[in-house]
Amino acid sequence: QYKSSGPIRPTNKPEGAQPLVGEESVDDVLEDNEDMDISTRILISNNGSNEILLEGDLLLPTTRNAMKCFRNNCLWKKSSNGLVTIPYTVSRAYTSSFHQTTCIRFVPRQNQYDHISVQSGGGCYSSLGRTGGRQVLSLRRSGCMNYGIMQHELNHALGFNHEQTRSDRDRYVRINWRNINPRTAYNFKKKNTNNLNTPYDYTSIMHYGRRAFSINGRDSITPIPNSRVRIGQRKGMTKNDILRINLGSSILFACLAFSLSLAAFVCLRL
Repeated sequence: QYKSSGPIRPTNKPEGAQPLVGEESVDDVLEDNEDMDISTRILISNNGSNEILLEGDLLLPTTRNAMKCFRNNCLWKKSSNGLVTIPYTVSRAYTSSFHQTTCIRFVPRQNQYDHISVQSGGGCYSSLGRTGGRQVLSLRRSGCMNYGIMQHELNHALGFNHEQTRSDRDRYVRINWRNINPRTAYNFKKKNTNNLNTPYDYTSIMHYGRRAFSINGRDSITPIPNSRVRIGQRKGMTKNDILRINLGSSILFACLAFSLSLAAFVCLRL
């Protein structure tokens, strides 16, 4: 296996500049590939980002995983009413976009200290779990305003890592190290996770696509024993994704109250 000293620091780009993929804009590339999986969309959108990102879309420092820390303080607390409430702030410009494409509803902000600040940053990325105080979740207007991407990043904010980093992943996928740049090999590091007795989910909203971080166009991840199994998708959370949220919060419905400068109330009907 390749070894790496850590995340690659991005090169600086002029303020306000939009990252390009070849000679096409991010929007052009994504619009021409409607079947593109979520992880590939995120990696394209984050191309050229000024942020230092682990695994393509995780802000540093992040060493925690919700599937390992249910009794630790990296989880969002359950309220007395049995619901998990997660405050966040978001730019007013996003209000209409979220109303049109998601189940988020905006309500007046409360004064919660721990909150997620949804911004149009340099790509699609989030911290892992509750970090304390204000934490940024970036959904850039160009490339990230996608329902599946929103769910992917919100799952990170809840504390869930990428599916292919599970402790038991070698039973289900093969990592093709020769097809991965040694400088980005750290993105495929296996984690010591508690998998909540849930099956490995090839179609999880949190799973990389086949060619994530590939340097030669060949598969970086191959399902085993059946290499034809589809991995990665773009539509939204699977039953297993939802089950893990429920197991983590011990409730049948995960209603997440997000407060903004206007604030938002999110109810994900599971």
